[in-house]
Amino acid sequence: MRNRLVPRSEWFQFFDGFSRRHRGRPTTVSVLNPKLGSQVEARNMPLEGIVSRAEATGPISIHLGAAPPRSNLEHEIEVPKQVWVELSEQGAEEALEVESLDGTKTVIEFVRTEKEGGR
Repeated sequence: MRNRLVPRSEWFQFFDGFSRRHRGRPTTVSVLNPKLGSQVEARNMPLEGIVSRAEATGPISIHLGAAPPRSNLEHEIEVPKQVWVELSEQGAEEALEVESLDGTKTVIEFVRTEKEGGR
């Protein structure tokens, strides 16, 4: 696996394309806080999309879930500093990591299906 830093100037277009490519894919969101440790915020929920402002300032919002009455989740990263995409050896996007200015990391991982060689 390898990681690629997504330049801030590309965030808006990257998240738009990423969201279209992975919409509906089962996703786990974990938050790694330097003071509080690691917490799973969502497990195995379909990705609806990830949104940032066109000028790459302000928050990044992660949307999971489905149409009501099913459960939904919105996780907002107030002051994002860096975005990393984790790629497989074949170049497939497997996870994202968004680091906040305070050092908190939000990790978005796809739940692997049986045909992908998953758990």
